[in-house]
Amino acid sequence: MDEYLLPRLLERFITFLTDQGKSKFTIVAYKKDIEQFIGFLASVEKNDIRDVKKENIEGFITNLLEKKYTKKSASRKLNSIRTFFRFLKHEGVISANPAFDISHPKYAQTPPRILSKMEYRALRDVAKEDVRTYALVEVLLQTGIKIGELATLHLNDIGEENITIRTYGKNIERNIPLNKAAREAVEPYLKTRGANGGIDNVFITRTGNALLIRNIRQIIDRCFQEVGIENATVNDLRNTFIAHQLRNGATLEYISSIVGHRRISSTERFLNLVKQEAERKEKLGEL
Repeated sequence: MDEYLLPRLLERFITFLTDQGKSKFTIVAYKKDIEQFIGFLASVEKNDIRDVKKENIEGFITNLLEKKYTKKSASRKLNSIRTFFRFLKHEGVISANPAFDISHPKYAQTPPRILSKMEYRALRDVAKEDVRTYALVEVLLQTGIKIGELATLHLNDIGEENITIRTYGKNIERNIPLNKAAREAVEPYLKTRGANGGIDNVFITRTGNALLIRNIRQIIDRCFQEVGIENATVNDLRNTFIAHQLRNGATLEYISSIVGHRRISSTERFLNLVKQEAERKEKLGEL
């Protein structure tokens, strides 16, 4: 019956995620993971949800690892599958979740990459060649926001002293202090941006469209390459912000709230990288 076919059930799952207000990035990630899983099931002639067993899911994970996917990536896809089956059970499509007790591939969590003072100063110097690039780098470095949050910033989110991060998906609404370095980078960019494009996004392309996550990543990656910074990603600017503020003496609780960590343990993992101890205070330092 059609209601038990996996592609049809995936459509229902995506509609559910959309109705729940999940971000488009989250929805796309879930959709790709489940589509890949459905493709694997089709290869072993499992197209009906009622035919999917625990061993089929374990076979999919094994297949990923054989194809040289990282254990971390395979673990994330298993989480997507569990969420999918949990939805189906809640909807009464299945009576038991076959992914419930499948073990995640064990992997060692690598420590966050923290840019050295020499690295982030070199990054800043090359970014100064373009006002938009400089604004992107400074906002990421001085506020610790995520690349997705940066891409969705609207003009009215930027105040004289704060940036407002709006709620979407798992994002926590919060206000982040906008320090002098960030303001001095953003203001010249906004003057050149003007009313170009007629859209509210702070960062836009030369043709007036919203600057997408992939565009921002390409811009920052190009800067990394120009100054010879290896094995670095855009997210490392966020890591650098967190580590620097902890060294500067900000409390775990304060930094956790600033960067939007849902669990303070996510912030605690940076403590091992912070060698300098200082009096705890709720104040953000400038990089």
